[in-house]
Amino acid sequence: MRKYETLFILNPSLDDEAVKANVDKFKGVIENGGGTVDNVDAWGKRKLAYEINKVNEGYYTLINFSADSELPKELDRVFRITDSVVRHLIIREEE
Repeated sequence: MRKYETLFILNPSLDDEAVKANVDKFKGVIENGGGTVDNVDAWGKRKLAYEINKVNEGYYTLINFSADSELPKELDRVFRITDSVVRHLIIREEE
């Protein structure tokens, strides 16, 4: 299993329960795909460096996880079809 980290930004118009539900959804994708979630770091609402889709801020969350090489593709697909995700990034950590 390889180590990955993903950082995603959620729409600021979401309430706290919706943010938590989205984070749990993405953790579930990782765990159901055979991966393990090592750490979840909620950074909270922050201002974006530049405007994206008429949005100036968002909820940042960083998740460190271990998984096989196919799981990030599925996680990327789920990020893309989730309307509340403004931006996302998945990176494989160096050994």
